[in-house]
Amino acid sequence: MGTPPRSTVRYAATTLLAALALTGAPTGCARSAPPPAAGPHSPADGSTPTPSSPAQICTSLVSYWAKETLLGTKWSGLDWEQKGLSNDQYAIHEDAVAAGRAEERTAGRDKALELIDRFVAQRCAEQNGATGSSGNRHPPT
Repeated sequence: MGTPPRSTVRYAATTLLAALALTGAPTGCARSAPPPAAGPHSPADGSTPTPSSPAQICTSLVSYWAKETLLGTKWSGLDWEQKGLSNDQYAIHEDAVAAGRAEERTAGRDKALELIDRFVAQRCAEQNGATGSSGNRHPPT
């Protein structure tokens, strides 16, 4: 077995950091990270839980940040790397926020938040988690 590709290592590191933030591990920062990724929790029978799919993780992460951006919360201004997004996930985020803002103007905030969930879930599923191009190659916005 050889060494995993750099993008795999980088994605794993980003996922680990996000997981640490989600569990409330002491990092020196206040706790206000995204909720845990969608997926099964520890089964009552004590068996090993099935890990979340890349699409489920993508959906949870991107949907959370897109809604935070739409709501204009304190942490919504973080950049894509600070949010733990790959370039592909950031592209989904930006499209979801744009769609959400348009929906908010015509149908209200609640409908916009629902649209973001559906939009992100579809795009993350289509791109199997959108984990590509996690390197530091995103053009400045």
